[in-house]
Amino acid sequence: MDQTAAPPPGSRAFEPHPLRGAVLGEIHARPFRLVSPPRVFLHYAFEVVRGASKPDRVFFDGLCRAQGQAGPGPSARHHVIGFGPGTLKWERHAEFTTYSWDGPLAAAAGEGGRGPGLSVLGQEPIGHPFGAEFVPPGPLLVAVRLDLVPHPGDLAEAVALFDPTSLCVAHCYGESAIAITDFRQDGDGRTRILVLDRGLNAQQAGALVQRLLEIETYRTLALLGLPEAQRVGPEVRRIERDLVDINGQIRASNGLEANRKLLDDISKLTADLGAVAAETSYRFGASRAYDEIVHDRLKAIHEGHVPGYGTWSSFLDRRTGPAMRTVRMTGDRMEDLSEKLARAAQLLRTRVDIDLEQQNRDLLESMNRRARQQLRLQQTVEGLSVAAISYYVIGLVGYLFKAIKEIGHLPFDPLVATGLAVPVVLLLVWWVVRSIRAAHGDEH
Repeated sequence: MDQTAAPPPGSRAFEPHPLRGAVLGEIHARPFRLVSPPRVFLHYAFEVVRGASKPDRVFFDGLCRAQGQAGPGPSARHHVIGFGPGTLKWERHAEFTTYSWDGPLAAAAGEGGRGPGLSVLGQEPIGHPFGAEFVPPGPLLVAVRLDLVPHPGDLAEAVALFDPTSLCVAHCYGESAIAITDFRQDGDGRTRILVLDRGLNAQQAGALVQRLLEIETYRTLALLGLPEAQRVGPEVRRIERDLVDINGQIRASNGLEANRKLLDDISKLTADLGAVAAETSYRFGASRAYDEIVHDRLKAIHEGHVPGYGTWSSFLDRRTGPAMRTVRMTGDRMEDLSEKLARAAQLLRTRVDIDLEQQNRDLLESMNRRARQQLRLQQTVEGLSVAAISYYVIGLVGYLFKAIKEIGHLPFDPLVATGLAVPVVLLLVWWVVRSIRAAHGDEH
């Protein structure tokens, strides 16, 4: 063995697990950007139409190459490139794709050298930066404009830019920033969010911006379950009413045919409910998952109350909470209804089985009665057959005795001999018939 050959250093000497790269890379899949005010973020989320994920990746790859930059790899789920005066981030999710652009915020100098003033929020509408040839992968779900600016000193001036009926104001990361929104669309069809920087570092600012954009994105996606819940609600109520009627009939039903009909009705209701559950299970599960993500992001920004204003959490709990409870309640109702249908079906199957067992018992009793009757008839026929066979045998014996007498060799009267042979013949025939019956009984 060559003792001079040194082994490769570190863990690279070992064969990696096929999923090692994906697992290690997952925690770095969507890193926070390092940003500083003043900056504007335009964020869009599109539903991915079936079969459109590949064309979307091809389009974005072409967009990257048109900018003289490398596109995403075939398995990449996110990619960031320089785009005009800012950057463009592309992310591929399970059922939607996001395009997020951020760049410098053009604004007039603020008073006293504080930086950009809030007049920037009243500037002319900003169109999307992707160009006229942009091909969205599907219908638009989310559109957000987020402005990150230094705190102007007067919170009332910033708050006045939003609708007071749905205004949400909250401290973030202690009191390092204030996030303001009214969750309403502006003239460009985008939800407006204003973040006032009060001492964020670049990493905190990037994390806060990303989490606020995710709150709006997942809030919208979570509410997609509400139309589904409203759509299937009448069908679920119809199945519930039919089940109540069937339960009433179960109490009054009597007989195998009635129970079989009720069991068929239960099976049809179970099939109807299964079809509804198959249509909605993914959407309801996704809505619950998205709603949990929203609450996780609200916790992550360390939301704090600003005196005189409602927080993001309180507004979302008040406005979207009932919708999510409707989604959860509809899903729970279907699960509960499925269990009730299963119990009713089991009860009916038990009753049908009992009725069938009763029918089988009655049938067996009837068969036993017929078997006893057949046995008695067989015994009667057996007795008659012994008499009939004996009659013919005795007749043959009488003919034999008469023939012997005619020959002259019989020392007694044939009639007397025939009479004496009767009990012997009867006993012999009875023994033979009994032996035959016994032999058949042993075989079967």
